[in-house]
Amino acid sequence: MIEEEKLTDSLFEAPKIDQQERMVEAILFASSNPVTVKEIIGRLPHGCEPEQALKNLKEKYKSRGINLVKVGDCWALRTASDLSFLMQKETVEVRKLSRAAVETLAIIAYHQPVTRAEIEEIRGVSVSRGTIDLLMELDWIKIGRRRVSPGRPVTFTITQNFLDHFGLESARDLPGLKELKSAGLLESPRPPGSLAREEILEGEDQQSELFNEEKTI
Repeated sequence: MIEEEKLTDSLFEAPKIDQQERMVEAILFASSNPVTVKEIIGRLPHGCEPEQALKNLKEKYKSRGINLVKVGDCWALRTASDLSFLMQKETVEVRKLSRAAVETLAIIAYHQPVTRAEIEEIRGVSVSRGTIDLLMELDWIKIGRRRVSPGRPVTFTITQNFLDHFGLESARDLPGLKELKSAGLLESPRPPGSLAREEILEGEDQQSELFNEEKTI
């Protein structure tokens, strides 16, 4: 009888923390996308503590070539930032965004949640449907909740993929005005009407480097 009780208890006993770390590590390594704690819990045995396992793994990977990073509410294994140049030596496809797309993306990132009308008010010109479609196709913006106002317009917010691409944990980590200016990514104001011309030239040679999409193959 005593042996049966011990066997029953062992079936519901969580693995030791070092074994939990190995399980979490395997889940993160096999996933092509960042994983939430909830998803990790769903795969681990009953009684596990994924938060503690993640904390331990983050510390262990701190000085390694691969780091455990938090992306929004998710976790992922990523190449250490100081070793990113090793990956860039391989084939890199650079896809530049038009100035209209860059400005629209920047407004959404810094003012989210924001409606299309608010984007147009800030830019001073209308936003083409193609610009919004492109940013959504890149999975850098998404449709948010409808604004509680006449017409209930939809709002736009940045996505987890946007944060992941630029190595940010949250929108609070976006660079400030001084940082953008010192990096040469913020230009001086242009004369009225210049944005309208750039909207017409969207997709041509007048492009910005601020939110270029870089993919490493």
